[in-house]
Amino acid sequence: MSSPRILVAGVGNVFFGDDGFGVEVARRLLERRWPEAVTIRDFGIRGLDFAYALLSGYDAAILVDTVRRGRDPGTLYVLEVDGDAGSGAPAFPLDTHGMDPARVLQFVRSMGKDPGILHVVGCEPANLGDDDEPVMGLSPEVQGAVTPAIGLVEDLIARLGISAGTARYVDA
Repeated sequence: MSSPRILVAGVGNVFFGDDGFGVEVARRLLERRWPEAVTIRDFGIRGLDFAYALLSGYDAAILVDTVRRGRDPGTLYVLEVDGDAGSGAPAFPLDTHGMDPARVLQFVRSMGKDPGILHVVGCEPANLGDDDEPVMGLSPEVQGAVTPAIGLVEDLIARLGISAGTARYVDA
């Protein structure tokens, strides 16, 4: 039996401080070698690209992003997005720069595809800047959550059927 195909999608905008969390986690994950069944991608703010990637036949996806849930900055969450999430949301317009998982799932379903299992590894942000004042770099709290988030991604990959122990660090 072959291993399930898993997509790990880092998302966010590096010009809005902690919103670059998913991008940084993806960057660090890309420094490692992964089994062929695991794809790591930095989608940045390209929500439509993420949706089309889900149409490519992945069995599961792990979305890494900031998540506001009212806890202390740097708090990590692992969420499973309900398979019916977004089923009542209108399919269009799809914001090509948005990463709302419910909208992405609705778009994928509108194309006649089952998006498979979707987990979110999220981090509570401290500073997201604003439209008028870009902020580069992660806050200390969120930077400190990057390595533990990588561990959560590895754990999810293992639970989805691929041993995280098969990942090897690339010599830096």
